[in-house]
Amino acid sequence: MAQGLLTKDTELQYKKGSAFERIDYLMSVPELGGDPEQVEVTTLQDSVRKYIPGIKDPGDLEFQFLYDNEGATSNFRILRGMQEDGKPVDFKVVFPDGTEWGFTALVNVKIDSGEVNAALTFTASMMLQSEFEVTNPTGP
Repeated sequence: MAQGLLTKDTELQYKKGSAFERIDYLMSVPELGGDPEQVEVTTLQDSVRKYIPGIKDPGDLEFQFLYDNEGATSNFRILRGMQEDGKPVDFKVVFPDGTEWGFTALVNVKIDSGEVNAALTFTASMMLQSEFEVTNPTGP
């Protein structure tokens, strides 16, 4: 019987050199995957509209973080540096069971709106430059 998993310990990692490193203070992860657009293929002989699956459009992936800009390795500086560099970066989302969703993306960072008595957060939007590569966990 399958057990449910909590999102606790889910990570967003980026490739730094030949290894992946975690980006700290991740608060939310977007939907991963995407629905294919419908391409209409109805002919004049058909009595109902017909469709085939088209290209998937996952949209921008928006990851929310608790703001940290205290040092060179803080999450805000890492992600802003990627934005300023303007080059695609390899990422992976790692779930607690070891499942990985790898992808390459361009990064855009913006500070989220604020209000009284609320934590300061920011959102890193990822514009996909590759397909998702899903790696299943190893083990029993």
